[in-house]
Amino acid sequence: MASNEDKSAAKEDENAGSWKDSIFNPRTGEFCGRTAKSWGLILLFYLVFYAFLAGMFVLTIWVMLLTLDDYVPKYRDRVPHPGLVIRPKQLDMLFNRSQPLQFAQYVQTLESFLQHYNDTEQERNVACAAGGYFEQEGEVGEQRKVCQFKRSDLSLCSGLSDSTFGYTEGRPCVLLKMNRIIGLKPRGDPYVNCTAKRDTPIQMQYFPSEGRFDKMYFPYYGNKLHERYVQPLVAVKLLLNKDDYNTELTIECRIEGSDLRNNDDRDKFLGRVTFRITVKE
Repeated sequence: MASNEDKSAAKEDENAGSWKDSIFNPRTGEFCGRTAKSWGLILLFYLVFYAFLAGMFVLTIWVMLLTLDDYVPKYRDRVPHPGLVIRPKQLDMLFNRSQPLQFAQYVQTLESFLQHYNDTEQERNVACAAGGYFEQEGEVGEQRKVCQFKRSDLSLCSGLSDSTFGYTEGRPCVLLKMNRIIGLKPRGDPYVNCTAKRDTPIQMQYFPSEGRFDKMYFPYYGNKLHERYVQPLVAVKLLLNKDDYNTELTIECRIEGSDLRNNDDRDKFLGRVTFRITVKE
């Protein structure tokens, strides 16, 4: 009779063989429980399946691209009204009017921003008739003409007669513009109105006259069709006096006189902007 040791060894050999057969069975030619034909069919299935998914994805993207316009966004319902933007791009300004280094960054920002509005640059554009929309027809891809907006129209806030934009005298200028929206044609006669959030008003001067955004700068046809387009500006000169110095002033500017929204509590920059300024001496 076989000893217990022989039986134990035989059992271990049988278990080892069974484990190896689960990886590769030389008798049936199976690898991990499948024959070569079975593995081939599975690989073929997944190859066809993922090729089909990739084809569907490419087809979907191609169809979607066919619906897009190279010049006008397809969906524009989320931005029907423009925001109001301020330059210098600071909502909190603090400087001493007798220390140029403190307001140098503001002056530099304004000077750089107005380079596209230089008279010599704008003379390449069209001198449009004020008061009406400048609507244009054209071939697909044809560049649209642009109305002139000369830097000199900003008068005391142009930086031409005063290179510091009034910051040296403690009567600083800020520039306001609307965000670009393709096809926007504001009704009425839009203009900027700024007020100080305090009991006594602050005297201000607007350029161009009455702070108006003339209709001749609308509509905008998009970056590709209107490459030379520049937004119309309104410059606001704060006519501060000694009583206004060393005090933080909160100024709110709104677009008035049109159908453009300026009172949406969910968007503080829709048709308006609020900034704070402190002038020291």
